Amino acid sequence: MADKQVSLPAKLINGGIAGLIGVTCVFPIDLAKTRLQNQQNGSRLYSSLSDCLLKTIRSDGYFGMYRGAAVNLTLVTPEKAIKLAANDFFREMLSRDGQKLTLLREMLAGCGAGTCQVIVTTPMEMLKIQLQDAGRIEAQRKLIPQAVSSAPASSVATEIKRPQTAIQISRELLRSKGIAGLYKGLGATLARDVPFSIIYFPLFANLNKLGQKHPDTKAPFYVSFLSGCVAGSTAAVAVNPCDVIKTRLQSLQRGAHEDTYSGVVDCVRKILRKEGPAAFLKGAYCRALVIAPLFGIAQVIYFLGVGEVILDFLPHGRHD
Repeated sequence: MADKQVSLPAKLINGGIAGLIGVTCVFPIDLAKTRLQNQQNGSRLYSSLSDCLLKTIRSDGYFGMYRGAAVNLTLVTPEKAIKLAANDFFREMLSRDGQKLTLLREMLAGCGAGTCQVIVTTPMEMLKIQLQDAGRIEAQRKLIPQAVSSAPASSVATEIKRPQTAIQISRELLRSKGIAGLYKGLGATLARDVPFSIIYFPLFANLNKLGQKHPDTKAPFYVSFLSGCVAGSTAAVAVNPCDVIKTRLQSLQRGAHEDTYSGVVDCVRKILRKEGPAAFLKGAYCRALVIAPLFGIAQVIYFLGVGEVILDFLPHGRHD
């Protein structure tokens, strides 16, 4: 990154705007990723990303692909703001007299950023997954009703009997399980987001430096974008097994004959035994397609300094 000091408010604005734009662009792919990861052997409705999106449009219309988007659009601003700002904070804390950070220190900064973001990420993902996967459960009941009707009661987790909003689901979880209900899958989220940030931020920083003509100047627009895309997709695929586990653990609803899980170890054991190691890569290419533009856009907004421009229009914006 350039040596130019950027205020914390500007970093938060940049991260928030980038998150809103990115989520709006890639949310349908994220919905397909969730549904592909959650379907288990014997209850497969979708064969691919395109098949999932086409069936979703057929059954729920175009806006069916954006089921659960409101949760992301509401919480992605603080989530992305915390992630980007925390990474910069830890990089500054770990730097010595402005000297270049070592790879280990860059990874430690990424670790700190990933740990901080789960405060928002875990409940956001928890709510989003319920809304995204509800369409898969509904479609399964319509397409294979005989399988659903013959399913033993123990094979189906607590179900939401009617379409609910994120607020209704939140109230139900808080009433029945307290704040812990919103943080179900916290361990799996940490196992995904911390390694992701450890890989992403150092990789992005070093790729971006390749496009800098001088150490004190910013890399060109396209270099920041491509660096964000490459680093994001690489990190996304690397941690996809953890994302599969997290998605399975956070899903409150189950289709016919689908397993429930008591924890991370139980989830890993059952997936390996019944679906094989390849199941941990379910939705990997979808996740790469989601994360690549998401972080590419984020870094472009960040490096264009949109937040600084906005603050310039506010009274005393430069002094915040």
